[in-house]
Amino acid sequence: MRIAIAAVGRMKSGPERELVSRYLERAVASGKPLALTGFEVSELAESRAGSAASRKTEEAKGLRAALPDGILVTLDERGKSIGSEAFAGLLSRWRDEGRPAVSFVIGGADGIDPDFVRSAGMSLSFSPMVWPHQLVRIMLAEQLYRATTILSGHPYHRGD
Repeated sequence: MRIAIAAVGRMKSGPERELVSRYLERAVASGKPLALTGFEVSELAESRAGSAASRKTEEAKGLRAALPDGILVTLDERGKSIGSEAFAGLLSRWRDEGRPAVSFVIGGADGIDPDFVRSAGMSLSFSPMVWPHQLVRIMLAEQLYRATTILSGHPYHRGD
């Protein structure tokens, strides 16, 4: 199953981008024997439309065009909060169901279009707090790597 990340906004070169790359490279290596592939990030430019609603609508169109067919998961502070083992279990279940891909979407400064969120198979929250997209991208990359280690029995994850 292919894992894709689509983010509105570009991450500048620097330690944040390097950390995302490091986690995703690890996820690629540990995900391969698990039939989890991809772990690629698509960056979409932020809309320059006049209103927040228009910007979110334009960004949603760009996101839809960039995503593979499969499960859509939005990252949103109002989404469902789950633990790392449950997250790994979801990826495993979707893979075992034969889903071709799962796409994780990180919105721009205005958030994600409400219709787009409603069309998603799941809305996931790392916290009820709002986080900058750079930090969300790092947290998602780390959780994807952690999920591959959980599924492979690697000792990286030392949860309860």
